Amino acid sequence: MSTKTILIADDSPTMRTMLVAIIEGLGDYKTVEASSGFEALRLLPREQVDLILTDINMPDINGLELISYLRTNQNYKDIPIFIISTEGSKQDIEKGKLLGADEYVVKPFSPETLQQLISRYLIKKP
Repeated sequence: MSTKTILIADDSPTMRTMLVAIIEGLGDYKTVEASSGFEALRLLPREQVDLILTDINMPDINGLELISYLRTNQNYKDIPIFIISTEGSKQDIEKGKLLGADEYVVKPFSPETLQQLISRYLIKKP
């Protein structure tokens, strides 16, 4: 099994560090970090990404705009995307899912919950 790569797009260095630690707890995964949606778009052509974790509120291109772009791009439309955000209203969650997010995780969340979701999406794919 080859190492899976997870892109973390979040403007908070603290949140990115926490997400990397949670992912490292799962074992053999590579992480790539972006501090904005724009930076994430710059990284994608250079990395073979298997999963994307994105915040909504970021400078430049926000998480919802990032998802909209990815879902209409042939190269990235099938990559699972999780929104991880403090925006947790029913409308926010519905909007994220309608735009194409596979999962919506509201902060604060338990590391185990995120690990289970990541495992569900990445372990099922050889």
